[in-house]
Amino acid sequence: MEAPHSTALGVLLAAGSGTRFTGSQHKLLSLINGHAIISHSLNAMAGSRLDGFIVVSGALDISNYIGDVEEVHNPDWKTGQRSSVITAINFARSHGYDAIVVGLADQPFLTPQAWTNVASSTSPIAIATYNGTRGNPVRLHSSVWDTFEDLEADPDAGARSLIHLHPELVREVACEGNSADIDTTEDLDTWT
Repeated sequence: MEAPHSTALGVLLAAGSGTRFTGSQHKLLSLINGHAIISHSLNAMAGSRLDGFIVVSGALDISNYIGDVEEVHNPDWKTGQRSSVITAINFARSHGYDAIVVGLADQPFLTPQAWTNVASSTSPIAIATYNGTRGNPVRLHSSVWDTFEDLEADPDAGARSLIHLHPELVREVACEGNSADIDTTEDLDTWT
């Protein structure tokens, strides 16, 4: 018997101010191969076979870069990544999704297939791996959302605290691609 279809919401976190990046503009607007970093990340997410997509925004006006993907503003973005994940959970809950699949907008080398593979996991928590190293995206099933929200965790830890406290719920998903992120101008120089 086939398992019922779980609806998965793709979530691209793009709320931070990128303070470690010393370039002339926000890191997400910097170009790789002629396109903004956020565009690469968004295209990978939107090219997957998920059921819906949002971008969680905060410090930066990204409206010119996201096309038809819904923007959900995190008013608490200054408190760290955790608040952006909670913003995504609240959106998913109110729109009837069973899971969120979360990636970072400063990781332009993820593939649509990585998003699809992680979303297809039936584990409560699924993590993409690249050559055995954990990265993004990460899938959080609705069965762990309350636990995530109730954690007294580092505000910038995202889902890492939940993963650390509940390894029995985690399944690694081998993916092709690269989860390198662009945090500094030196990171960008490596790829341009």
